[in-house]
Amino acid sequence: MDVAWEEFGWERLGDGVGRRRLPGWDATAALVAGADGMLLCDTGSTLREGAGLRDQIDRLTGRRVTHVALSHPHFDHVLGTAAFAGARVYGAAGLPELLRAEAEDLRRSAVAHGVPEQEAAQAVEALVVPHHQVRGEQALDLGGGRRVLLAEVGPAHSGHDLAVLVPGSPPVVLCGDLVEESGEPQAGPDAAVSRWPAALDRLLALGGEDARYVPGHGAVVDAAFVRAQRDALAHRFGVS
Repeated sequence: MDVAWEEFGWERLGDGVGRRRLPGWDATAALVAGADGMLLCDTGSTLREGAGLRDQIDRLTGRRVTHVALSHPHFDHVLGTAAFAGARVYGAAGLPELLRAEAEDLRRSAVAHGVPEQEAAQAVEALVVPHHQVRGEQALDLGGGRRVLLAEVGPAHSGHDLAVLVPGSPPVVLCGDLVEESGEPQAGPDAAVSRWPAALDRLLALGGEDARYVPGHGAVVDAAFVRAQRDALAHRFGVS
């Protein structure tokens, strides 16, 4: 399946694969379309942003999102999930418990980064946690020969990092904030910095040299960029 991504302000990444760079934090929301199902990776920073993505996808494809993958638990990637009612939500193992326990921290983080208090509170009140926890790897069949692989690759940038591999020519790897292009990789209090370089090695093993690597923030990069960022992180954090 393919669609006119650019006409709707999306970037085409491959046949049936595209993404939207959301305003504010330049966060990626990526869509993978199969014959029977559609997977959205990350849902934005507010319910309004999630609803905007939902409406764009409806205009773009005439179909609804059936699966959501959350790359990690930071507010700009998870707070729009409630806009996708009925979708099966996936996250790394332990993510549901973390989101429930730290919902108030999520609200505070959103407000600290500029989300209006009322919008942050509404999004956290409606917070949807993953129904399906990925331990190791899990394949999803979206129909028509479209299969994707969800891979638990953290902890690294956060305690619960999940990547998505979309096989194809070339393969596409949705990296979440394990890779950032529009700024330096951010290591907050939940980062496992000693394991971050190994997580990037895992991404490179998943995608290979010819893959397109889609950062959580910024332009699509290649394997050489990911490898250079891996080496820079290893040097920064004193990891071999």
